[in-house]
Amino acid sequence: MDVFSPEKRSEVMSKIGSKNTKPEILVRKVLHSLGMRFRLHRKDLAGTPDIVLPKYKTVVFVHGCFWHGHSCPKGQRPATNVEFWNSKIEKNIKNDSRVGRVLRSKGWHVFTIWECQTKDMDFLSKKLLRIKENG
Repeated sequence: MDVFSPEKRSEVMSKIGSKNTKPEILVRKVLHSLGMRFRLHRKDLAGTPDIVLPKYKTVVFVHGCFWHGHSCPKGQRPATNVEFWNSKIEKNIKNDSRVGRVLRSKGWHVFTIWECQTKDMDFLSKKLLRIKENG
């Protein structure tokens, strides 16, 4: 059961942004501290990646666990309006997969960082350091 009324839930969900989120900003800070320079939200690339590292031919998507269907507690789907949310999240998952295939076919390395992974800075640093090691 939802703790908010449908109107309040709609208001809450509408305020969630897709750019410059807290997890995305954390990832950018770690990349910068590792000496990696990047561009943001390049519209000329499939999926408008959150972060683009041209030197390493790598893109980074910072996915919200809920919106992109991650299998962690934050990715748990709502118990109300189930059909709507399942459809929406499944569409996002399919789109993420398609975008990844398109980018890889054009020679880009695709990294996905999940919102829940930004809570562990040691893990995040090690994962992002792999970009440098692979490039």
